[in-house]
Amino acid sequence: MQITERVVGDVMMLDLKGKITLGEGDELLKDKVNSVVNQGHRKIVLNLAEVPYLDSAGLGEVVRAYTTVSRQGGSLKLLNLTKRITDLLSITKLLTVFETFDIEGDAVRSFSASAKV
Repeated sequence: MQITERVVGDVMMLDLKGKITLGEGDELLKDKVNSVVNQGHRKIVLNLAEVPYLDSAGLGEVVRAYTTVSRQGGSLKLLNLTKRITDLLSITKLLTVFETFDIEGDAVRSFSASAKV
């Protein structure tokens, strides 16, 4: 798996590419999220457009990333979920936990909308 970092406004976009499975991507995701949080980023979006598969370890890592960011006073949102990942989040009732978006601009704007509340 590969992760590309880019900043859009004050939001850290992490573009994930490849499978997030036990031993393939889960540790990489954990290290990357810890790294950007330690750099002071509190608004993070995981772009899952190029993630074809997520196993239970990968799902656990996405949940752990969410928890890590939340504990630091930030928020983590998901972008471009495939049907397979959407179904997985639905079955596990995690769709109610994560804010998900299909359009990058909507995900970025959602941070400023939630800050005004």
